[in-house]
Amino acid sequence: MPTQKQPTQKYKLGGDILADENKAKRDEIVDLLTEAYWMEMETVMNYIANSSNPDGMRAREVIESLEEDILEELGHARMFAKRIKELYGVVPGSMDFKASQKSLQPPETQTNIVHVIKGVIEAEAGAIAHYNALIEATDGVDWATQDMVIEILRDEQGHMRMFEGFLRETEVDLNDPRNATNKER
Repeated sequence: MPTQKQPTQKYKLGGDILADENKAKRDEIVDLLTEAYWMEMETVMNYIANSSNPDGMRAREVIESLEEDILEELGHARMFAKRIKELYGVVPGSMDFKASQKSLQPPETQTNIVHVIKGVIEAEAGAIAHYNALIEATDGVDWATQDMVIEILRDEQGHMRMFEGFLRETEVDLNDPRNATNKER
């Protein structure tokens, strides 16, 4: 990944992440931030698809939640991009993108809202794991990045919790014998 030329330091930074002696750690953090940036960008793409395609009564609440989350996830991507730049990194363009969220691909049947919900939960769990690793990597060396990622982590935990609730509610409905025509699984 390309990096900006770091200016020759004229000031003593006292062990700060921007100090010359922390270049290797800073590069590691930039790599983790770049991965987080792509995770958020891919999530935005998939949330747009999964908020546009579903049909059915159960889909409305999930669609509305995804539509709200699109702007929040895009905001996260912008925060990661800004921090990459602040750490002398270069925010990548689309040619560097590699899709990985198989579980968030739209289902074959547009009424299969359970597939969408499970995909969101899996994507959020992946983000939570990555952000916890990023928090550990920044501990003691990059407090600013760590604070930012903790805030984003809280958002992702909230998203996952909401979709776990959607899943429980949907599964109760699908298992209700009065709803014998519901075969969305």
